[in-house]
Amino acid sequence: MLSQELDLRDYFRIIRKRLWLIVGIVIIACGIAGIYSVYIKNPVYEASTKIIVNQTPNQTASAQLDLNQINTNIQLINTYKEIIKTPAILDMVVSQYPKFNLTTDELMQKVNVSSVNNTQVMTLSVRDNSYQQAAEIVNAISLIFKQEIPNLFSVQNVSILNEAKVNPPQAPEPVAPNVLLNLAIAFVVSLMIGLGIAFLLEYLDDTLKTEAEIEQILGLPTLAMITRVGPEEAKAGEQVAALQSRKTGELEHVTVAK
Repeated sequence: MLSQELDLRDYFRIIRKRLWLIVGIVIIACGIAGIYSVYIKNPVYEASTKIIVNQTPNQTASAQLDLNQINTNIQLINTYKEIIKTPAILDMVVSQYPKFNLTTDELMQKVNVSSVNNTQVMTLSVRDNSYQQAAEIVNAISLIFKQEIPNLFSVQNVSILNEAKVNPPQAPEPVAPNVLLNLAIAFVVSLMIGLGIAFLLEYLDDTLKTEAEIEQILGLPTLAMITRVGPEEAKAGEQVAALQSRKTGELEHVTVAK
């Protein structure tokens, strides 16, 4: 039936016909996503610090603004972003802070460094299942980075603008999992899957169910229809047939010609 072109009414008919299948798939998928996000997935917290690449010490406070120096500092941020995530910094964090109980590779996966375009500020963030540990880790990395940069570049142009608060006044909210986002993704994906299954089942169903379908496919009018009879209807029909047969054999239905 779907081999022929479908109009908009046919699509609505197919959707209405298998609506419960589509709704069931959506409800099950959203339920699984909600249970996973709330009860199974461990919450992830994020703590961050801000680091500024400022002017070098040989520039006095009274000197005029040197755009070339600022551009140089901005370009250095890209270099610093890569250095922070190298063993040169993280190995020292692991060795000096054994309480974190992390390897260099594990620590590297928790660290993320970003910067705003055309600024001298970069943000160092760490994600962990414990907010307190995330704050301690990001503060430790920032401190080690500030201490080691003079040894790597022979400059002292890095300052920490703010540290992460280990014990904030308000309980921090986890950044993952995002329950609403997971539910939205589950809803959209399950809806697409449900619609796809509904149209696939309709495509595989090659039976003719109505007079209109017979006339549309074969181009012939319907002369008669044989309906499906249930057990109760069949039993009632047999009783009626037996009653009519018994009445036919009675004498009152027989006429004798003179």
